[in-house]
Amino acid sequence: MTDRIEKTIELAAPIERVWRALTDHTEFGEWFRVRLDGPFVPGETSRGHITYPGYEHVRWTAEIKAMEEPHYFAFTWHPYAVDPDVDYSGEPQTLVEFHLKETARGTRLTVTETGFDALPDHRRPDALRMNEGGWAGQMRNIEAHVAP
Repeated sequence: MTDRIEKTIELAAPIERVWRALTDHTEFGEWFRVRLDGPFVPGETSRGHITYPGYEHVRWTAEIKAMEEPHYFAFTWHPYAVDPDVDYSGEPQTLVEFHLKETARGTRLTVTETGFDALPDHRRPDALRMNEGGWAGQMRNIEAHVAP
């Protein structure tokens, strides 16, 4: 599939804890490695800077689409928009969705990112490949962050 990335992880943490790690901008920044300028607010733009080594030059910009506590959080962004000499603002954005479900062990977290097929042909393969690996790493990061 070229349009979608999906990752699921079972976290040994209550759904309220995972929700806070996802939607509190300070906590999100800790595990996602981004320093955000302020809280997530549906309908508004979230801004900040990536803090991951080698990507400190990258600005974080995401449009917060939904926050339905404690089950659904969504935003749109320009995937793998890392070249400081490129203006990505004219490109379509992808939709990132976090679905949380309470389980006997804790919380099942599923992240999906869709919309890669709408990206320019020259950007699609790299954006898909880099975000596929990125989400795998971020799932490990949030697991470590919410671990009891």
